[in-house]
Amino acid sequence: MISDAELPAWLRLLATPGLGRSSLRRLLAAFGSPDAVFDAEPAALRQFIDAAQAAALAKPPDGFDALLERTGRWLASGSAQSPRALLSLADPEYPSPLLQTADPPLLLYLQGRADLLATPSLAIVGSRRPTPQGIDNAREIGAELGRHGLTIVSGLALGIDGAAHLGALDGGAGSIAVVGTGLDIVYPTRHRALAGRLAVEGLLVSEFPLGTPPLSANFPQRNRIIAGISRGTLVVEAAVRSGSLITARLAAEAGREVFAIPGSIRSPQASGCHALIKQGAKLVESAQDVLDELAFPSPPRAADAAVAEQAPEGPLIEALGHDPVTLDALLARTGLGIEALSAALLELELAGKVARLPGQLFQRVGYG
Repeated sequence: MISDAELPAWLRLLATPGLGRSSLRRLLAAFGSPDAVFDAEPAALRQFIDAAQAAALAKPPDGFDALLERTGRWLASGSAQSPRALLSLADPEYPSPLLQTADPPLLLYLQGRADLLATPSLAIVGSRRPTPQGIDNAREIGAELGRHGLTIVSGLALGIDGAAHLGALDGGAGSIAVVGTGLDIVYPTRHRALAGRLAVEGLLVSEFPLGTPPLSANFPQRNRIIAGISRGTLVVEAAVRSGSLITARLAAEAGREVFAIPGSIRSPQASGCHALIKQGAKLVESAQDVLDELAFPSPPRAADAAVAEQAPEGPLIEALGHDPVTLDALLARTGLGIEALSAALLELELAGKVARLPGQLFQRVGYG
């Protein structure tokens, strides 16, 4: 982790205007550290960057003192339950999978369990406007993969991202949220409680300086980190044109596995997943499909028993499946009479295990 003595040089280097990540990586590869970059002669710098960029390094950028003070205060405000730190590209604790990507961030702001960066992980991403079934799938699969020892990575967005984080945390696993703002800003604000929980039980990650607002251009950038940290990316629901498919593409370019859950051919939220499957993504119907593809070991017997206890029981629950179903289809699947079936559905509905949808459709809810 970056020490107090190293902090000013790192912040100043990354805040220097006109220097992109590729230029900064060239400088660090050539000179070894930010301090060495600032000590270098202009002629030596111009072997790697142009004259205007070299001139920009000659003095601290506008607002640098305020940035340094704000960052120092933020770091000092961490706690034993929710520590804060900065991790540089040169640090031995920098996550190896991310280091092997084409565009690793030079600096990561961390809050929470930094040890999760060293654990095997899977990204789960998807629509901000998912179906109820999409929410259930993300949460259930996140929980089950977590019980098998996979850390779940996502982007703290509404919809699938939030459900995946909650599933991982509820299942007792760690979860990493890679955000598109500074870590002193929670976006979306509706996830303030989730972010607070992740800061203690999981990990919040950003490459953006403190005070960075939720700019639209930053979210595709953070997606490369989500894909880069993880052994694979699972898309639960997504339209054909969505940030989730950007994450999947970045995962494939980094040589990682891509998974997708199929859905109804009439659902726009399934179209992106179907496109990925056509392109070679692994079709996923359960968490076990992911575990098998990653050759991940099975959990201990105690965990298996816990999973079994949560599995839905009863012929009607089994007959409901996971997609909306008509009353006629349930009559055919169960062999029950209309009165007995209606009574059983009402009981499950009152228990919160079944939802009654428009058009006399029924759908299983949550874990029930």
